[in-house]
Amino acid sequence: MPLLSIDNLSIAFGAEKLLDGASFQLEAGERVCLIGRNGAGKTTLLRLLTGETLPDSGEIWRQPGLRVATLAQELPTDTTATAFEIVAGGLDGLGELLAEYHEAALQLTHDASAEQLQQVERLQHELEARDGWRWQQRVETVITRLQLPADTPLAELSGGWRRRVLLGRALVSEPEVLLLDEPTNHLDLETIQWLEEELLEFRGGLLFVTHDRALLQRLATRLLELDRGILTSWPGDYAAFVEKKAALLEIEARHNAKFDKNLAQEEVWIRQGIKARRTRNEGRVRELLALREERRQRREQTGKARFELEQAETSGKLVIEAKNLRYAWQDTPLIRDFSTQIMRGDRIGLIGPNGSGKTTLLNLLLGRLTPDTGQVRLGTKLEIAWFDQLRERLDPEQTVLDTVAEGRETVAINGRHRHVIGYLGDFLFTPQRARSPVKSLSGGERNRLLLARLFSQPANLLVMDEPTNDLDLETLELLEELLLDYSGTLLLVSHDRAFLDNVVTSCLVFEGSETVREYVGGYSDWRRQRPALEPTPVAKPVNPPKPVSPPASKPAKPGKLGYNERRELEQLPARIEALEQRQQALQMQIADPAFYKQEPETIAQRLEELRSLEAELEAAYARWEKLEL
Repeated sequence: MPLLSIDNLSIAFGAEKLLDGASFQLEAGERVCLIGRNGAGKTTLLRLLTGETLPDSGEIWRQPGLRVATLAQELPTDTTATAFEIVAGGLDGLGELLAEYHEAALQLTHDASAEQLQQVERLQHELEARDGWRWQQRVETVITRLQLPADTPLAELSGGWRRRVLLGRALVSEPEVLLLDEPTNHLDLETIQWLEEELLEFRGGLLFVTHDRALLQRLATRLLELDRGILTSWPGDYAAFVEKKAALLEIEARHNAKFDKNLAQEEVWIRQGIKARRTRNEGRVRELLALREERRQRREQTGKARFELEQAETSGKLVIEAKNLRYAWQDTPLIRDFSTQIMRGDRIGLIGPNGSGKTTLLNLLLGRLTPDTGQVRLGTKLEIAWFDQLRERLDPEQTVLDTVAEGRETVAINGRHRHVIGYLGDFLFTPQRARSPVKSLSGGERNRLLLARLFSQPANLLVMDEPTNDLDLETLELLEELLLDYSGTLLLVSHDRAFLDNVVTSCLVFEGSETVREYVGGYSDWRRQRPALEPTPVAKPVNPPKPVSPPASKPAKPGKLGYNERRELEQLPARIEALEQRQQALQMQIADPAFYKQEPETIAQRLEELRSLEAELEAAYARWEKLEL
């Protein structure tokens, strides 16, 4: 029995149908990838399956009590909720209670007042009555596996960390069906690989949309293509689909050509003179009318996008020179002793985990941030165009036309003036779509709009922060070709391995410990070079010392300590180790949800014991350090 199915489903926005009599079903254990052009209706189909959008006609069936979790394409930016609150929010009816309990328990560790103890006790009773402890443990497990900063507001996290938080929200309810819309957007390479493994182990039904060719090839058990309103199932992997689809389009083109030739002949016949009309066959006339209607109903395949970039005056040979840059954010060091020279025509890729400082480094190199130490020198005649990772430069209330035109009727592209409507047509926006508000666009269409606006600006230095998110595969390949032909300088942040390999000439890689190293070539070249360039480890000693909790005490220097002090120094490591073991045991007790089910007096006693233990341990370390000197 399928987990969910749709039958003869149709929905239209305006005159065009996004779904026209679509049918399919999803079985347990299937991993189905939904593919199609940007704006074809993939996100709309996912919203129909969740009930967020209602169809014009057709039926949607779900197993009774089916647990469905979703990951939306867009990231929230204006919320003050913490990562814990967002993840717990994936549990309908329990999320707010768990978040309130988590916050109260956190406050209790700092100040165990009678009022706070009563609040925690009330929340405990409510959780116990609603079987909340099991789900509280589930939230903690998901947060731990995703390594999420539980108490950090979402608005303070980077795009990749926000995506991880929303993944946690989707996974926390142990769903039977997962609907993921571009799950790899904003994720770093390490997290993408983790996600692949997690989804391979998922035993429910998975329907996902992605532009990541590696993820698609590894995960999908079959493909579901949405093309001109028609939903088609393709067994096999993506490589097989590309081959079969090309053959099908060739057959369709031959059929359409034959049909159009036949229609043209019938139109000539119907328009013949008096002699032809006297012998007119009414059956043939009806057939012609049917042919005309069939031709009117035909939906041609959307043409390919055509990107052209407005080139600015050539910049100076030296574009950017950085010397001994050092930068820390809120006392957290991000970049240390970084130097580089970027010359005209270089195409530089930035690689590193989310939060490592890639966008910060871009801002430093372009003079938008001032380094703590070091200096940056910009070259001459620079005209910079910036592609924004979170699309913050798009006004959702503006139309597509106004976003690019900015009050003009034409844009100048390499010396030629073009009407804005015609220019937007190169980015696959029809005249009707060009007059739509930005908020009505899909994620891929918004990316194309941002590219249209970016490429209409004269630039000899392109800065692109995750430009591949949401783009369909065909548009992605076209963008690659454009950047390869670009004569200016490119700074590119991307987690798309194939895109980096195809576009960049060198990479700046964040390798931990505030270190940024430069490698020639793309992503694969970095992976090949990295082992050879890493420092060779020194030879290990014959008898390496075994690690212990406190550092081993050094032999006392003769004449420095008295007999009692030497005895105390010898005993301190064992004492510190015992204190640490007791501290760890208490922390485990307090972390257990059952801890707060005890009497308030017992809870307060244990918390006070932990504070006293921490103070005693700190004093023991200070005494050990003093005696060792």
